[in-house]
Order: sequence, then structure tokens, then C-alpha cells
Amino acid sequence: MSEEIQKKTQLTTAFYAQNVETVLEEVEARTDGLSSQEVTKRLNEYGHNQLDEGKKRSLLAKFLDQFKDLMIIILLIAAVLSVVTSHGEDVSDAIIILAVVLINAVFGVIQENKAEAAIDALKSMSSPQARVRRDGHVEEVKSTELVPGDIVLLEAGDIVPADMRLFEAASLKIEEAALTGESVPVEKELTTLEDVEVGIGDRVNMAYQNSNVTYGRGAGIVVNTGMATEVGKIAGMLANADETETPLKQNLNRLSKVLTIAILIIAAITFAVSLMRGTPALEGIMVAVALAVAAIPEGLPAIVTIVLALGTQVLAKRNAIVRKLPAVETLGSTEIIASDKTGTLTMNQMTVEKVYTNGVTLDATDEISHDDMVLKIMNYSNDTKVSQDGTLIGDPTETALIQFGFDHSYDVREEVKIEPRVAELPFDSDRKLMSTIHQLADGRFLVAVKGAPDQLLKRATKRLANGSETDLTEENRKEILSINHDLAKQALRVLAFAYKYVEKVPELDTEIVENDLVFAGLVGMIDPERKEAAAAVQVAKEAGIRPIMITGDHQDTAEAIAKRLGIIDETSANDAVITGAELNNLSDEEFQKVLANYSVYARVSPEHKVRIVKAWQNEGKVVAMTGDGVNDAPSLKSADIGIGMGITGTEVSKGASDMVLADDNFATIIVAVEEGRKVFSNIQKTIQYLLSANMAEVMTIFLATLFGWDVLLPVHLLWINLVTDTFPAIALGVEPAEPNSMKMKPRGRKASFFSGGVMSSIVYQGILQGALTLGVYGLALLIPEHAGNHDAIHADALTMAFATLGLIQLFHAFNVKSVYQSIFTVGPFKSRTFNWSILVSFLLLMATIAIPGFNGVFHVSNLSITQWGIVIGSSFSMIIIVEIIKAVQRGLGVDKK
Repeated sequence: MSEEIQKKTQLTTAFYAQNVETVLEEVEARTDGLSSQEVTKRLNEYGHNQLDEGKKRSLLAKFLDQFKDLMIIILLIAAVLSVVTSHGEDVSDAIIILAVVLINAVFGVIQENKAEAAIDALKSMSSPQARVRRDGHVEEVKSTELVPGDIVLLEAGDIVPADMRLFEAASLKIEEAALTGESVPVEKELTTLEDVEVGIGDRVNMAYQNSNVTYGRGAGIVVNTGMATEVGKIAGMLANADETETPLKQNLNRLSKVLTIAILIIAAITFAVSLMRGTPALEGIMVAVALAVAAIPEGLPAIVTIVLALGTQVLAKRNAIVRKLPAVETLGSTEIIASDKTGTLTMNQMTVEKVYTNGVTLDATDEISHDDMVLKIMNYSNDTKVSQDGTLIGDPTETALIQFGFDHSYDVREEVKIEPRVAELPFDSDRKLMSTIHQLADGRFLVAVKGAPDQLLKRATKRLANGSETDLTEENRKEILSINHDLAKQALRVLAFAYKYVEKVPELDTEIVENDLVFAGLVGMIDPERKEAAAAVQVAKEAGIRPIMITGDHQDTAEAIAKRLGIIDETSANDAVITGAELNNLSDEEFQKVLANYSVYARVSPEHKVRIVKAWQNEGKVVAMTGDGVNDAPSLKSADIGIGMGITGTEVSKGASDMVLADDNFATIIVAVEEGRKVFSNIQKTIQYLLSANMAEVMTIFLATLFGWDVLLPVHLLWINLVTDTFPAIALGVEPAEPNSMKMKPRGRKASFFSGGVMSSIVYQGILQGALTLGVYGLALLIPEHAGNHDAIHADALTMAFATLGLIQLFHAFNVKSVYQSIFTVGPFKSRTFNWSILVSFLLLMATIAIPGFNGVFHVSNLSITQWGIVIGSSFSMIIIVEIIKAVQRGLGVDKK
């Protein structure tokens, strides 16, 4: 839709602050509808009532984008150089590298295509049909053909097809949770609002596209269509939202830069040394390039992908479906979990919690007599429908009352067969009451009334207490209002119940039916918190993660739920509540200063959610955002990790998410955080293992070049990298989590794969491996196994160096199980996967030496028992030396820093 059309459809954003006559004048409409000619004209002028598709990139463009990553570029260069240095004779390295790069690119395109489904899901939510007044009569049209000025009729069960200013409302209730996050349907009123800044959830005279009519009927003037609607604005925000670069990607980019610099330095030094030793320039370049290629851990991207993929499988079994691989690791660095309330921390299901009857307040779980009048009235004065399978259909407040009856073995379907409804006064938002009249067996009639406590008390003259009716005194009224106030302070939605007996069906007038009532009691309801959510919040806090509630619900409700969950600590000054209206009054700079003071945000709009996420990101925090509604989609996309709800979530929120909770369980997020921390730690171990091994190889070849030794051949390096790098590295990637991982603070955005002692470990362990390998080679030259036979001596030395470097790396894999802890603390043989990987790698390494026929291929010889003793002893010493160094580090407290 063009900017001109958008401007035309958004003549004003404050229709709710204008009276109906002004709105009709502004959109040039009448309450009897537009003419067909005018509709055609406006369709051409405004466009169809649908969301923009936006530009879609081709598969080729998406595929090429995957090659912009620095590590991928380095690997592609490495592939080319590996072919050049082998003069085209050995292309195995190049094939492996290219295979890894292509696999990563394909995965990237698949994930991007899934993410683009968010806008398509928004489009699919549109109502297919709408009832409108046109040409003086009512007709059904496609919702895409609505234009500003159309008069749309609404009734229970409809999906609102466009943004409308209501001018008719008969007991009209609209459920707007997907837009506002408020769990209770909004009772619509026709009052002109005075506050232009009022939030969407409080615009009671408006109906918004894609919300659901749950009760009553109404009519409205279409004021905005397509991208100008509130849903359209969200779609625009979603399309324009910046995807935050994940900590994993940032870490890999930093690693790529470090490796690039290191490789260039190594290549330059090697080339310079070659020239100083009189090596021809071209040959020196080839040596330097070969060394540089050997320094790149070409298997790292693939192993990281494998580790992440295995992490997604673990999470899938625990109800967390990961849509983007880096999300697994990102969760582990999460410092802020900004959670929606409705459906995420709560059940998204109104539930009776307290019942005040016969002068006594009961918990919902307490026993209640089937003769209790409150129980009877809440079931009788109720329009809930019960389907064949027992599903309750109707207003959430009313279905909660019926469910309470079912929970106490009270089946209203059986009761109304005996005492059927014969007349009713439907709920009206002006009088805030509903009444039904029932035929009794003795010939009398029961009038059952429910409604707002203050309104019902005005019409009551008696009360029921201890099984008897007595006059309702002023003192009684104060007592009842006090109990009502206490329930309301607990964020309970309170309804009052009353009744009277009459001899015949009265005239259906409120002044006749709903007067001289007997007050029976009160019921307090709430959308309750999930049972496991409070424990999950506590675990999050222990893990150094700050949970924050962001909701469209009322402040009192949000605050009460937050206290019950432990999100708000009443003793802390940094756990205050702020509303969207108050947030509007703060500039970005002012908000940033007081950001840490607020743990609950109530009555917020989609723009607020994105603003809150961005503010915490400005503090350098890694933010996870949970949500299930359309209104959550932009913030889900803006957060470091967006977490959608699988059951209650819309397709839009799922499409914008990095991860979806199959069980809608907040506690599952904590499981995912623990898995994310484990994944990061294991990737660190993998990087430590691979880079220390690569450093050992580079150091061995570099120093050997200085000494004039021919220590390792390209085939040796290739086999060692293939055998001893791949299997142990993958096994390290799936190691069990180290103890107390959820008692530690989040590592945050600034932490890298080299933090926590990993960098220093890579350096000293790489040097140690290289020194041991060179030491064995030098010692091998002195062993008189083949005295006088230079070629045989060199062959043995070469074989011993090859075997030593390979075995050292296998033994070293045990060291890498923890940066500072002893292998005996973490358990050397705890993981069966690790044990098998070491065994398989060992057998493959030994096969090149022990199996006849392989000797020629790998240019190795058969070793004596003495030589094998030197090789194995030197290799095993790697564990002993590193254990000693770790013990010293722990003694100095280095592991605590």
C-alpha cells in the first residue's frame, strides 16, 4: 500500500475521542451504509483491506547471503589454497571444506524461509466474510473489500474484520488478548473518551481487526483498513524489525577475526624464515600457505552446527522446539526474560478462586453444598453452552463459573431440566447485571441475578447468612463491600449474586425483576498463575536471570500475579510497576535511567514491548522475550531470542520466534537456559580442544622448519585432523552439564569463547603438545634401532611423531572436560559417547601403523616395544602435566576469577 493511501486511511488515530457524528463526518459515511459506487471508488482510493506482502528475496539471494560470514570466507580461501599448495593433486581438504560450507548455507536458507512465514500468518488471520450495510440493506462481503466508511454488523462468534468506531453495542464483549494481552473480554461502551493518549486496551468504544466477539452484538464504522489498522501497524513493525545478532554469531565473528590475524602473522613469519634459510620464494610461499591452511579449524563450523543440532533434539524432547540453531546457545547467555503474563505465566483461563457465601469466605477447593444459593445462581444466571465432548463455550467469566460447578460435581445441565429457564434479562453494560427466571417444582419462580457488587447491593434488601434470610443493614453492606475490596486487592475479578422468589413471571423490566433481592454472596475469579511458574522464576533468579512481566492487563492484576510468582519482591525498591501511559511520559533517556527499577509493565502496547526490549539491550543485556499474541511479534523478533507459545500462540508469534514452547510452560524456558549454558560450555571445550590441537600442529611444523626437520607430512596432518579432531570434538560437544551450572551468573553479551581461562589454556596446552611431539621426534633420532640407516631412522622418527601427536590429542580430550576442574572431579568416563569416540579414534589412528598395507599410504614404519613405550609415555604425560597445572591454578584461586 502506498504512503499516500496510508495517509488517507489514517485521517486521525483518535476516533475513540470523537463522538459518532464527528467520526461519520470525517470518514464521509452514514449509519445506513455506503453505496456500491462509493465502495468501488474507495477501493481504488484506499486499496484492499489486506496486509502488504512486502518484497520477497529469491532463494539465490538468500543462498548467497550465507557466504557473507567472515569464517565462511576464510574457509573458502582455505579450500582454494589447499588445492594450490598440493598442485591440484590432493583436493580432499578442499572437498571437505566446501561440503561444510554448503551444508551451513542450505540450513541458513531453510531457517530464513521459516521466519518469513510470520507476515503470511498475519494475512491468513483475516476474517473471510463481513456483514455490512450497503445500498440500504445488509449483505455479506469479503473482508478484503471493506473500505473506510463501511458500516459493519457484529455478533457473538464473529472476527472483527477491520478497525471500527462502535455506535451500537448490546451487551457487546470482544476478546482482544492477541492485541492487548488482556485475558478478560472487554465490555464495549459507546462513551466518547476524553483522553487521547489512552491505550488500546482501554479504548472501549473501538473494535480492532482480528479480535473476537464473544458476547452480544454491535455495529461500527470502519475507520481504518489494511496496513493502517492496529494489526497492520504490527505487521509493519514486524517487517521492519531488526534481527538482533545472537551472542553465538558475535562470538564466532570475533573468533574468525582472531584466527584471521593469527593466520596472517603465522604465514608471514613462516615465509620470512624460509627466505632467511635460503628457500626459493615460490616454495616459501607454498610452505607459508600450507601452514596457514593447517591453522584453520575447518571442522569447527560443522561441529558447532552438530552440537547445536544435538542440543535442539534434547530440547525437543523437553517441549522446546528450536527454529533457529543459534537460539540454543543464546538462551544460555540470557540475563533478562521479558515474559508476557497471559497464557505464559498464567493459564489464560479464568478460574474461581474464592467464594463468599452464607457469611463465610471459602477457597475454591473447599467443599460446597449443592444447595448453596451462590453455587446455584452462578450456574443458572449463565449463558455458557456445553458441547457434546464437555467443552465449555462462551464468555470466559461465565465458563469459569460452570467449570467451578463441574469441579464440585454440580452439573447445571441436569439441574435446569428440573428447574428450567423460562425468561431472562440479558447482561447490559449500563446496569451491569444479568437475570434469569426459573420454574420451580412448587409452582413458584426463582429469579437468579449476577452482576457488579456495587450495583447489585443497591437492589438488595435482604441477605442470606447461616441458611436464613435477614434484613440487609448498613453495617452488612459495609462488611460485604469490605470483603469485595479485599478480594479486589488480590487482583480477583469479583461478581455478586442475589435472588428472590416470585409467584409468577414478572414483566421483564429491570426495575421490577431486579429489585427487592436477597444478597447471596460473592465470587472472586482470576486467570491463575501456572503451578510450575513460581518455581521456575525462583530458579531463574538463582541463575542470575531477571524475570520481567510485560502485559496488556490492568496494573493491579499484573502486580498481584507478579507478587504471587515472586517476580516482585515487596522488600526491594527495584521491583516497581509501571504502566504504558506512564512509560509514554518518559523520554528514552529518562526511561534508560530508571529501567532497573521496574519488573512489571502493565497496560502496554506493542511499541512499548519493543522499547523495553531495546532499552535492556542498550544496557548490554541479553534479552529473551516470551509471547503468544500478534502484539508480541515485533518484540519477539527484536529480542536476542524470541520464545513463542505452541498451544495458545498465534502463527504470527510462532513465526517471529527463535524457539517455541510446545507446552506453553514458563518452566520449560529454564530447562532451555540450562541446556543453552551447557551448549556454550561444550562449544568452548570444543574450541579449546581444536585450537590447542591446531596450535600444536602449527608449532610443530614451524619449529621443525627452523630446525630443518621433516616432522610431519600433509597426509599425517590430514588424518590426525580427520580422526582425532572430529569424533572427540563432537563428543565434547555433548558432554553433560558441569555441576552448579544454574547457580552461576549469566556470562552476558561480552563474554567470548576465549573467556573463563580458555584462551590461556589453548596457548599453554598447544605449546605443551607441540613440545612433547618435537621432543619425541628428537629422541627418536637418537635411538639406535637402525644405526647407520638414515632413511629407516627418519621413518621411525616420523612415525613416532605422528603417533605421539595423535595420541596426545586423544589424551588431551580428557583434560578439556573442564578448564580448571580435575578430570576425576568431572568424571573421566562419565559419558559413553565420549568413551566410544576416544576408542574409535584410537583404533583408526593405530590402523595406519598396525595394519599391513597402510604403511606405504601413510609413510610410516613398524615400531618396537621401546619406541611404543616412549610414544605412549610421552602422550599420557599430557594428562599428568595439565592436572598439575590445574591444581596450581585452583590453589591460586584462578578458577574463581
